[in-house]
Amino acid sequence: MTTVVEKSPEARTPVSVNGVAIPRAAIAGEAQHHPSSSPGASMRAAAEALVVRELLLQEARCRGIAAEPATDDRGRRETSEEALLRALLDDAVAVPTPSETEIARYYEANRNRFRTPALYEVRHILIAARRDDPIAFAEARGQAEAIAAEVAARPDRFADLARACSACASAGEGGHLGQITAEETTPEFAAALAGLGEGETTAKPVETRYGFHVIRLERRFAGQVLSLASVSARIADYLVERSRRLACAQYIARLVSAAEITGIELAGREALRVH
Repeated sequence: MTTVVEKSPEARTPVSVNGVAIPRAAIAGEAQHHPSSSPGASMRAAAEALVVRELLLQEARCRGIAAEPATDDRGRRETSEEALLRALLDDAVAVPTPSETEIARYYEANRNRFRTPALYEVRHILIAARRDDPIAFAEARGQAEAIAAEVAARPDRFADLARACSACASAGEGGHLGQITAEETTPEFAAALAGLGEGETTAKPVETRYGFHVIRLERRFAGQVLSLASVSARIADYLVERSRRLACAQYIARLVSAAEITGIELAGREALRVH
């Protein structure tokens, strides 16, 4: 929501918000929730988060906000401070409901996001293998390569080889997996499917965590664009959440501009162009 400018190591000015100190121990504890490429970056992100939290809590108390902690659908209950923050932002940040025109405009600009996944009708032969057994793994690779070569020479043998050799439950169906989506298989298997034309078989075995696969793509069915009516509620939720994030960032920037903050510099409304 805000950007932070690191102070020089020599400055070491204690971090505070309107005279309320943020202990360095608290920043160090918060840093575990902000993984970064360096400990210093994690500490800066943690300090930023705690400063914003303190700023919002001060504003909530100044406004006399009262809130009862809520419980979500997984049984997790807010802390009293989390309830205050939620109630403050609900009270202070106005989030407009998107119009039908705005929803339709977003849909037209992002049609490719609203498609059913492509379907693949697939057969495969699985030679099970585990990398923790190097000898068996090498043997499995050799067997899969031999099967791939035989299938390349005799495509009509695929189903028979699947019945005879595959370690998958689909062996009894000649390796037929039916129609699947890329999300229903492993990334390596999905990548191989994407590179195959209808009726083609992988030239080399495809390794996954299950072993080696010889894969044949029977048919590909392109995903269909979903109708506006079927996705309008999803788009509306997205637009509301996007507006809320922006409005919250702008609100916090206004509070930052009016606050006395030491030890760290946060972007105020000028940096975010809030007018």
